[in-house]
Amino acid sequence: MTHIVHGSSKSKTTIPTTTDIRDRLKSYGLKGETYSDILARLMDTADYDLFMDRMYARLDEKDQFVSLDELK
Repeated sequence: MTHIVHGSSKSKTTIPTTTDIRDRLKSYGLKGETYSDILARLMDTADYDLFMDRMYARLDEKDQFVSLDELK
């Protein structure tokens, strides 16, 4: 088992993981990135994708509503 260290210079934590997962995470990295950088970038992407999915769902729901102007 491998441990991934994550955190700033102020505080760090160790995340136990397998070497397979560590190597997979490393494959997502760009030159010079730390594991923390890679994880933060992946989480930012996931957060953005979730936000966009919610916005598209709201657009789909708009078709189910009638505007106040149409009620006049």
